[in-house]
Amino acid sequence: MTNAFPIGRRPAPPASTGRGASKATRAPWEEPPTAVGRAAKVLTLTAVVGTVLVPLWIIVVTSFSTPGAINRAGGLVLWPDGLTMRAYREMLGEPTVRTALLVSLAITVIGTAISMVVSVLCAYGLSRPGSFGHRVVLWLLIVTMFVSGGLIPTFLVVTGLGGYGQFWALILPSSVSVFNILVLRSFYSQTSLELIDAARMDGAGDWRILWSVVLPTSRAVTAVITLFYAVGYWNSFFNVMLYMPTESEKWPLQYVLLTYVNRGIGLPGQTNGGFGETHAQTAPLSLQMAVVVLTLVPLLVVYPFVQKHFRTGVLTGAIKG
Repeated sequence: MTNAFPIGRRPAPPASTGRGASKATRAPWEEPPTAVGRAAKVLTLTAVVGTVLVPLWIIVVTSFSTPGAINRAGGLVLWPDGLTMRAYREMLGEPTVRTALLVSLAITVIGTAISMVVSVLCAYGLSRPGSFGHRVVLWLLIVTMFVSGGLIPTFLVVTGLGGYGQFWALILPSSVSVFNILVLRSFYSQTSLELIDAARMDGAGDWRILWSVVLPTSRAVTAVITLFYAVGYWNSFFNVMLYMPTESEKWPLQYVLLTYVNRGIGLPGQTNGGFGETHAQTAPLSLQMAVVVLTLVPLLVVYPFVQKHFRTGVLTGAIKG
């Protein structure tokens, strides 16, 4: 029986056009979407995106608005009207805000580095079945997720160690997250045993295996956990209330935001007497929203570069555990 096609050639797949194209790419058990379903998806996504973007838009526009525009809007401004950079110049001209920004950056960078080193080492040790006492340590860590000493014992321990008024009190008490360690451990446990055995045959020890084998194959989960720690340090303010409530020169930016926005206290040196005065060059509300924007910008800049790792990082590590 002769071959219907010449040697070395394959029949081209049948082209699918029209309504059959969508059916060919859809799984057999999936029904074609209805018009009502598509409309519901569009409305739901529009509502979710609007819920996120509209408040951000209002905050940004208000931060650039003049006192007259804020008076005409009766508060927060929705549409741009008389934009100015005066609020940002006045905010960044304040020593308190500049110092708070540097303090927040220092706490975030140092705290994230410490947390990642401790979490990675702990997770790698717990992921090795033959490591000494790993099951006991794992259960002790899990217990701390449900049972803790409480706020007062933690405060007494930190102050007893001389942490009151010290920067390390803003980092070390919250430097380790058991949840993040468990996510890292779950991901490290799935590292190919063939790669680890090959590295051991080449004479590599645990430190070299961690650095050259485990971490390069776990970049996604490492990036996600790093973002979790960084966001936590950047947004933290409760430890400031506990350990340095009166030393304003050591406050991070988030506590400045809490003090000068939520409590309605003006920035040091601010001459505006009240909200929306016509003779004031900068409206207090515009200055407050500028502080809010300043706290959001670093996260908005970093998040798009890490967002792609969320699916392969947290979900994969959690499901495989």
